[in-house]
Amino acid sequence: MIDQEFDGAKIALLYGGLVLVYRRDDNPAIPWPGCWDLPGGGREGDETPVQCVQRETEEEFGILLPVRQIVWQQRYAGIKPGSPPTWFMVGEISFAQIAAIRFGNEGQCWQMMPADEFVRHPQGIAHLRQRLADRLAQLN
Repeated sequence: MIDQEFDGAKIALLYGGLVLVYRRDDNPAIPWPGCWDLPGGGREGDETPVQCVQRETEEEFGILLPVRQIVWQQRYAGIKPGSPPTWFMVGEISFAQIAAIRFGNEGQCWQMMPADEFVRHPQGIAHLRQRLADRLAQLN
């Protein structure tokens, strides 16, 4: 049973040893300006965590993400004390999906970055880097 209350969901979409990332806008009015981020975002309406990630991935990258491509998911405590929980997922993306990416209007650019580079990147969002590092360590 998935919690009814959550703030949002993010997903690390992997292809080989690469992860899909994008650089956030350099707007000081948004959280983590200019940092490398993963697909996903805030919940809308009564959507589930998976529906949230699917909608955000389509909005941000034009990728229709079937549920079967989401291989792992975990609920985490809210980022700020007292805030609702968030979800972090890992999925697999195909070469064809990468080739068909249509980058949306949020962010400066996107790339397939080596996952270990994202985990260590000083401009990556810290809690997402840690969550991906933890999951990759579980697989090794």
